[in-house]
Amino acid sequence: MGVGGVAGAAPQPTVASVQAKLTQLNNRAQTLDEQYDQAQQALASAGQQLKLVNAQAARYQTAFDARRKQVAQIAAQAYEEGTLDSPEVLLTTNDPQQILNQSSILLELSSSNTSMMKAFLSAAKQLSGAQAAARRTKDARAALATKLANKKKSLDKTISQQKSLLAQLTPAQQTGTGPSGGQTVAQDPLPATTQALKAVQFAYDQLGCPYVFGGTGPCNDGFDCSGLTSQAWASAGVSIPRTSYEQMSELPAVSTSELEPGDILGFIGNGHVGIYVGGGYLIDAPQTGEDVEKVKLAGWFLDNLDGAVRP
Repeated sequence: MGVGGVAGAAPQPTVASVQAKLTQLNNRAQTLDEQYDQAQQALASAGQQLKLVNAQAARYQTAFDARRKQVAQIAAQAYEEGTLDSPEVLLTTNDPQQILNQSSILLELSSSNTSMMKAFLSAAKQLSGAQAAARRTKDARAALATKLANKKKSLDKTISQQKSLLAQLTPAQQTGTGPSGGQTVAQDPLPATTQALKAVQFAYDQLGCPYVFGGTGPCNDGFDCSGLTSQAWASAGVSIPRTSYEQMSELPAVSTSELEPGDILGFIGNGHVGIYVGGGYLIDAPQTGEDVEKVKLAGWFLDNLDGAVRP
């Protein structure tokens, strides 16, 4: 006979444990967001490269077709004269590799048409190489598209987990769990007299715009962290890299003890960035569900500060 009993209810997670988990998820989301941006850039670059190699292949195809018609005429005449046994490959194929594989047939015609045959074989080699490059680029682009989709899936899952955890906390309990510090609307008097201050002014103008992963504005479309910093500097006429990792690795580093308005600050392994606006504050596009805000360089930001760069 079994012994009956009432199973105890599972213990509820503490606020501290939920906040700690949420901080981890927020940091992971920031990293995934930047990786997603990088994958988008790589995919766009691969798309441009594919267009170039396809255009090159099309040019070589035109040259190959013209040469093939000339050689086919010579082959047909040689066949009629009984000096060539099998001209079919020259008359029918559009495959440059097949032409190269059957080059011995061309040798039968080369005695009186050497320059023509060399030009035809050269055209076949160029076309074959261009077609191979196009295939490799297309395969690489497909792999990047798959990688991008996987990053998006992982990011969406992390965001869903964030929302689930946030629902367990009151607004007051949510503070300190990630790059968010409460919006400060008051603006320092920073006249746009230099490129750095123009970048800062742009950042101020985006206060209240929504955070959107992969976002580069305008306001209605939202910004992610590096989308905000890159567009701020673009507004001042300065082109900087798109992602946080590139910004922090490629721009000149400066000491965090000598910050100036316009400097870009890197956090959590440079997976998140914000733009310093002076007086110990930065403007930041924080995370999903929040808006661009002005926050003090303290708390989470100070604890996770990795360094600063100056465009």
